[in-house]
Amino acid sequence: MHRTTAAPPRGRRPRRGVYAAALAAALALGLTACGSDSGSGKDSGDKGDAIVEGSQDSGTKKATVLDRPFEKPDLVLTDTEGEEYDFIEETKGRPTLIYFGYTNCPDVCPLTMSNIAVARNELPKKDQEKLRVVFVTTDPDRDTPEELGKWLKSAAPGSVGLTGDFDTIQAGARTLGISIEPSTKDKKGQIVSNHGSQVLFFSPKDDKARVLYTDKVTQETYTEDLPKLVEGETP
Repeated sequence: MHRTTAAPPRGRRPRRGVYAAALAAALALGLTACGSDSGSGKDSGDKGDAIVEGSQDSGTKKATVLDRPFEKPDLVLTDTEGEEYDFIEETKGRPTLIYFGYTNCPDVCPLTMSNIAVARNELPKKDQEKLRVVFVTTDPDRDTPEELGKWLKSAAPGSVGLTGDFDTIQAGARTLGISIEPSTKDKKGQIVSNHGSQVLFFSPKDDKARVLYTDKVTQETYTEDLPKLVEGETP
């Protein structure tokens, strides 16, 4: 199940007249359930702890510009070809979007990745080549490199898929304020993966995460924003 909540605001400047506290409240109320394999989508309690430092818009359907950007996580994982992938080195100096999810998710994960993929395809070819879209599994026991590759080919062609040790993935996500938990079985025996549903953008100018998107963001917003992000600009 996806969980997205915000840490309490801590004295920030307003951006476009909107305080971070307003967005924090919106995130706390706008919880999205990512269901089990059967697509039941039941809610199992608040698991997320996204740290939101600033906002561009009071609604969650637009980008959030972070007052205090995140550093890139030290993630060395395995890509869909079975090769080692050093996230910091492979994305250095490139506009990069990262999302944590799992291939058996029936709703939010495929929709989020599809929205990004459609928007990416609207970019000129040269900009498509610049942009890195990275999907990190929160369910590595089932999401093997082969499974990730097959899923991404359908859900988000051109994206990088990463899997590996769960503890490494969890630690990397936490440095970005994203909470993920090991997959578990509910009372019906269905597998559920609890994870934050934020998408973070790393600027090619300084390799820091400067923009956050929630799972409420539409394909149209990504289409509008990606041309700016590729150039290292904020929406």
